[in-house]
Amino acid sequence: MQQQQIGTTALQTSRIAQGCMTIGGSWDSAPITDAQQQHALRAIHASLEQGITFFDHADIYARGKSEEAFSAIWAEEPGLRARIILQTKCGIRFAGSPNPESPSRYDFSAAHILASVDASLRRLGTDYLDILLLHRPDPLVEPNEVASAFSSLLQSGKVHHFGVSNHTPAQIALLQQSLDMPLVVNQIEFNLLHADLLNAGVLANQSNPAHWVQGEGIIEYCRQQQIMLQAWSPLAQGRLCGDTVPADDRLQAAWQVVARLSVEKAVSKEAILLAWILRHPAKIQPVIGTANPQRIAAACQAEHVEISREEWYTLFVAARGGNMP
Repeated sequence: MQQQQIGTTALQTSRIAQGCMTIGGSWDSAPITDAQQQHALRAIHASLEQGITFFDHADIYARGKSEEAFSAIWAEEPGLRARIILQTKCGIRFAGSPNPESPSRYDFSAAHILASVDASLRRLGTDYLDILLLHRPDPLVEPNEVASAFSSLLQSGKVHHFGVSNHTPAQIALLQQSLDMPLVVNQIEFNLLHADLLNAGVLANQSNPAHWVQGEGIIEYCRQQQIMLQAWSPLAQGRLCGDTVPADDRLQAAWQVVARLSVEKAVSKEAILLAWILRHPAKIQPVIGTANPQRIAAACQAEHVEISREEWYTLFVAARGGNMP
């Protein structure tokens, strides 16, 4: 698989990343079953066979069990740790933790960041993370406290690089001014049906935009600062990958273009959707979430697909539900 550089680091990664949210089984305290463990290993092996070298986690996925299930791969693939990039996220806390009355919340306190990393390292069965992301913006963030935690993790060798997820340019800049190291990744929701980051720029200075948009400047800011953008949910929950024409008019229009291009280029619909993302000059890295080996293979066909400017806009306009202004 084609490689690309991660931000300003020396790390080289596959253009497509594997998200590990669904490999840990149920989101409760039940232990991982043998069937769930084998399901996880099949997904990891399928990704490796396609040339994927980047695996994305979060401490909350299946309440930590996705990281735990992943760790079994070390015994099956000796020497693998040095050949892959391992990323996890922290900052989201569930209701009821640590006290029954505790609400669901975000927590960028130094104590929580440090404790979360130690727990993730233990579950993942490794002594370092290539990248740690702050999962969702914490309104109570103290940048100096984040800086203290990051510096400690870097100096100890527990984390080599840092980034964020779902952050705006202003939120990134606020953190960056207190950090001694660059933020190298911003993971955001981005797909053909969730392209507000593009629409925000297209609809700038329009009196009556077709719909409310948000996120203006995120793509441009990250390109300017050499922050790699990662796209979570790049396949839009599979809404455009099925064999049946959707009933919704907007989905139907986009589905028809995806289906036509899929036939013309002799690839899967998943490949067309990811190729649309890969065509963007920001070099956005899609993070696929499926654990199905067949769908992983279908998605990875994207690296062999050429999407022209005209085809890219045909997809964009169909999914927007209206012509360009």
